[in-house]
Amino acid sequence: MTTVPELVAQLVAPGRAPHPTPGTSTSAGDRPGALPASREWEGPAKRESEGRRPTPRASLALDNLRGLVILLVLSFHSVLAYLNFLPASPFPFDTPPYLWRAFPIVDTARWFGFDLFCAWQDVFLMSLFFFLSGLFVWRSLERKGMQIFLHDRIVRLGLPFAFVVALLMPLANYPTYLQTASDPSFNAFWRHWLALPFWPCGPMWFLWLLLVADFAAAAVHRFAPKWGDALIRFSSSAGVRPVRYFAGLVIASALAYIPLALTFTPSAWLAIGPLGFQLSRPLHYAVYFFAGVGLGACGIERGLFAPAGLLVRRWALWLIAAPGSLLLWMALTALTMADLGSTSLGLQILDDLSFVFACFSSCFAMLALVLRFAAKRLPVLDSLKRDAYGMYLVHYVFVIWLQYSLLAAGLLAVVKGAIVFGGTLLLSWGAVAAVRWIPPAAQVIGADRRRGAAA
Repeated sequence: MTTVPELVAQLVAPGRAPHPTPGTSTSAGDRPGALPASREWEGPAKRESEGRRPTPRASLALDNLRGLVILLVLSFHSVLAYLNFLPASPFPFDTPPYLWRAFPIVDTARWFGFDLFCAWQDVFLMSLFFFLSGLFVWRSLERKGMQIFLHDRIVRLGLPFAFVVALLMPLANYPTYLQTASDPSFNAFWRHWLALPFWPCGPMWFLWLLLVADFAAAAVHRFAPKWGDALIRFSSSAGVRPVRYFAGLVIASALAYIPLALTFTPSAWLAIGPLGFQLSRPLHYAVYFFAGVGLGACGIERGLFAPAGLLVRRWALWLIAAPGSLLLWMALTALTMADLGSTSLGLQILDDLSFVFACFSSCFAMLALVLRFAAKRLPVLDSLKRDAYGMYLVHYVFVIWLQYSLLAAGLLAVVKGAIVFGGTLLLSWGAVAAVRWIPPAAQVIGADRRRGAAA
């Protein structure tokens, strides 16, 4: 029987992958950002149709991951109304701490399986987003320079953030107000909305934090290049010295997360105007973002991401480690919640440290599975991954309105969740298809107009 130390040793055992060379990359794209892919990222199909060499496996896998993660995001928000731990009544719209920002609709239909599913996603998904978003940043800075790079990122992230938060977030949250409103008119909602001490941004918080991370990377590239070189040197050893690399990543994540989680609690949010974020996690996200920056600068076809690299060869062990660490975090979190108000400092630190390990293992388990099984053309994902960013921008409106429309339906929570997810997927996809016909908007979201539209 394999012991835990043996399992860990196998998980991080170095393979035969070549030593990464800083500054060298065989990546197929040079896009800054993962979910919001650059419009310069043409995709494997276009390159192959032009007779170029076959797309490297890691590039195909990461490209397919764009389609997979948008499905995770849509599914996560689609089932939030049906979590078992929610109170019997919806959260008041005008009363602090405004928990409706996290759970806009509260349905009486519940299923505990959704609690487990959302807990898993909450642990790792946004950290994975920041990691993927950093992979192509350094090479993009080298090619474009700081000024053009930042201009492109403002257009790509800043403009959509401003548009969606200003116009779509009020529309999305109108049903949230209706759940507890005595006056259901839109004028009354608007008065209550303007009376809030902040402007809710919903899931768009990711965009402004990613933009801040891009500015930080540009500053390092321009004003502290030695820091960037040190990061790349450290990242270049990941393929042949994975124990050191993973230990460094986990330690950095723990130092970034645990002090803030102890100070503010793991779940507290802060909103200043339209800028909201979870107080315990900004530095944690920065660690994963710059981890992606470092590995991307070394070349995504080498080291950890290589076809014969650690993640591909040890995918099964990562798959064991991820749920194991997740269950440990859930158990420790349950203990801290049971002792709320009297939890010892030691238990809080163990709980926060278990979050760090759960995030780490789930992130790399997801990468391992994609590199092992999705490093090929998947036509079913071609349109989805092309439209992923646009769907992320518009999906929240459809999620909340569909959840609200099903409140009175006598259906099981699983059925309601499936309806909301399917409806959100189709409506978001259709909305992005319509946006493609507007050239400026199509360029911003990276979704070209349908073939022949320009003719």
